[in-house]
Amino acid sequence: MKLLNLPHGSWRKSTHSGGDEGDCVEVADLGKHVAVRDSKAPGTGHLTLTRQDFAILLTQLASQP
Repeated sequence: MKLLNLPHGSWRKSTHSGGDEGDCVEVADLGKHVAVRDSKAPGTGHLTLTRQDFAILLTQLASQP
């Protein structure tokens, strides 16, 4: 897996990440794609999605109880 070496500040923590719950997700805008990674383990890799797939993922997650 190729890790992204984005400039500092390219990754941003989701406003929906839990505070002390350990559910911390960061996203990076890659133009036609969005990268997602665990903010507590950024060196372990990331998931790259098209914008459409990212929107579908967010819709699915929002519908979860």
